[in-house]
Amino acid sequence: MAAAPSPATTAESLAAVDASDIPALAAGAAIFGTGGGGAVYTSQMAVQHALVEHGPVRLLRVDELGPDDTVIVTSGLGAPTVGIEMLSSADQMGSMVREAERLLGRPITALMAVEIGGSNGVSPVGWAARLGLPVLDADGMGRAFPKATMVAMNVAGLPCEISVMGDAVGNVITHNTIDIAWLERHARATSVASGGIALGAHYPLTGETARGAVIEGTVSRAIRVGRALLAASEPVPAMAAELDAAVLITGKLTDVARRTEGGFVRGSVTIAGTGADRGRLQRIEIQNENLIVLEDGEVLASVPDLITIVDAETGHAISTELLRFGQRVSVLAWACDPLWRTPRGLELAGPAAFGYDVPYVPFEGGRR
Repeated sequence: MAAAPSPATTAESLAAVDASDIPALAAGAAIFGTGGGGAVYTSQMAVQHALVEHGPVRLLRVDELGPDDTVIVTSGLGAPTVGIEMLSSADQMGSMVREAERLLGRPITALMAVEIGGSNGVSPVGWAARLGLPVLDADGMGRAFPKATMVAMNVAGLPCEISVMGDAVGNVITHNTIDIAWLERHARATSVASGGIALGAHYPLTGETARGAVIEGTVSRAIRVGRALLAASEPVPAMAAELDAAVLITGKLTDVARRTEGGFVRGSVTIAGTGADRGRLQRIEIQNENLIVLEDGEVLASVPDLITIVDAETGHAISTELLRFGQRVSVLAWACDPLWRTPRGLELAGPAAFGYDVPYVPFEGGRR
């Protein structure tokens, strides 16, 4: 099954990312993180430092990949709450890329983010700068999802040839599983054994296999969204317009129930409306990412569509591990990439994939 064209492909891709682009990339990736992918602040600092030290990173379009190119998909995997405190080491990704090259018998020529959301959408630029490699202007989700199975390559039926993981103290682990569902089990166990979070290099792609199996243009799109946010005098309406999103509620966080278990952050948050939304109450269910919005027993939005909680004043996204009682927030919802609305996409990342017995109703143009 081929991936459907992404809205990101309709806009011009950027040629390179330099240190001045990272605040916008971080802000945009946090928005696309839908609460997950890891908080962006520490990755933003690390990536800016890497670009100052090593120079800009070239962005490659999928159609620029040649016959000798091999792209490796990179990620951090585990509980975002742990990622705030346990930082990766400077050569952690480098050790995994070298192991991937040994296993494949060919050089890795570019990196790609598994998801454009959160720190996983920002960190690959820093890793690429340190390794002297370009980054593919694409990702595997067009947002963030919590499981290894929830990637465009799996929707497209592309098998994962190799998977290499590493922790902050230097351990490097390879997985040779029968399918990606088993990889998710073993990779999750590895992240738990690594203290709750680990890095991964997996899903080697060529120019031929990447076409139709990734979501294109998403690094450039995240930077454009971040620039729009940082330049806006009224950030929340600006983000709603930029994303063709709806503001589901503006209010105050009155309850945060959150726990870290099995390599995930799970729980729910409750938002009481303020101002024009006074008297309304919404609950958002989370598993690393924001999964479903409920009000008066009705589902207002659900995966695979995007749901992001932002600061009501600044418009900056708040990741699930940083949600706190009393925060003043707005909730944005907008349509996912068409890939996720295919039967296979919904099987992997629709409400039922997270245990919700509700039908998926597409969220369109700010409303259902």
